[in-house]
Amino acid sequence: MHSIAVERVSKTWNGVAAVEDVSFTVEAGDLVALLGPSGCGKSTTLRLIAGLDAPTAGRIVIAGREVTGLPPARRGIAMVFQSYALFPHLSVAENILFGLKVRKVPRAERDGRLAKAAETLGLAPLLDRRPSQLSGGQQQRVALARALVAEASVCLMDEPLSNLDAQLRLEMRREIRALQQRLGMTMIYVTHDQVEAMTMADRVILMRGGRIEQNATPAELYDRPSSAFAARFVGTPPMNVVPATALAGRDWALPDAAAGGLGSLSVGVRPEAVRLDPAGLPAEIVAAEYLGADTLIETRLGGVPFVARTAGRIGMKAGETIHLAWSAGDAHWFDRASERRIA
Repeated sequence: MHSIAVERVSKTWNGVAAVEDVSFTVEAGDLVALLGPSGCGKSTTLRLIAGLDAPTAGRIVIAGREVTGLPPARRGIAMVFQSYALFPHLSVAENILFGLKVRKVPRAERDGRLAKAAETLGLAPLLDRRPSQLSGGQQQRVALARALVAEASVCLMDEPLSNLDAQLRLEMRREIRALQQRLGMTMIYVTHDQVEAMTMADRVILMRGGRIEQNATPAELYDRPSSAFAARFVGTPPMNVVPATALAGRDWALPDAAAGGLGSLSVGVRPEAVRLDPAGLPAEIVAAEYLGADTLIETRLGGVPFVARTAGRIGMKAGETIHLAWSAGDAHWFDRASERRIA
C-alpha cells in the first residue's frame, strides 16, 4: 500500500489560480474524498496527482518517491473517469485489457488478471458484450475492472457516479468502498456530492476557490465545521447559519471570543437539533414538507430563513407561528466577517 503527499501545490491557467498552495497527505490504504462545488479545484488537484497536468509550484510524492515530473504511466496509479472512457467498438474484455496490451503485459498474465477482476465485479457473463449493451452500473464496473487489472496500489476517481441514477449511485458507492477496503487500495475520490464523501471516506478534504477549506474526518466535518461555508455545505438539509441578531430578545451564552457582541457573530444550528418548544423563539411557517418519518419545516425566524426537522407530521400550515428552541451545545458560532468558527 502506498501513501500520497501533496506539498504546497499550485496551478495557474493564464494568470488565474485554479489550485493555490494545497497540501495534504493520504495515508496508505485510506480513501480520501476531495469535496466541493463546481470550480473549486478538486478535479484539477486530481489531474495534478495523476500527471495529466503539471503544477505551477509544489511537489507530489507517491510511496515516498517524488513523481512531480513523471508522466502518468510512471506514477503507479490507476484512474476512473466520470465518462468511463470505454471504447464502443471493443468488447468488455478488450476494454478491460486495453492498458495491459499497450504495456505489452504477457497474454497469460493478462488473462489471469481479467479472470480475477471479472469475478470480483461480477462481469464474467458480460465479457463478450459491447459497452452499448450494458447498463450504466455495468459500464461503471467495467471502468473499475480496468483500474483493478492495472494492479496499482493507488486509484484516483473523478466523479465516477455522477452519470448514474440515485439507486445505482447508492449501490455503486457501497461496492467501491467495499472493494477499496478489501484490496487495501489508497484512493482519492473526487465528488461534489457530500453524501458520497461522508459515507465513503476516511477523511474529507473540502475545497473552496482553489484552497482547502477543511481537512477532517466525516464526523469532525459534520460536528465541528471550521467555517460557515463548511457548515452549509455538509448536511441534508444544510445547517442554518444566520446573523446572531436574528435571535435578539433572548439571553445567549456568547463564546469568549465574541468581543463584538451579537452583531459580530453568526450562529449555526442543524435542522435536526431544533425542537418545537412553547418557550422558544417565535417563527412563521413558510412551508412544511412531510417526508414520512419526519417533516421539514421552513420558517422565518427573526426575518431570516430557518429550517427545522421534526419527527412525524405536524398539523400546522403556512402562515402560522411555531416556537423553536435548541440546546446551547448545538449552537455553532462563527465570526460574521471572516466566516471562521470561533466556538
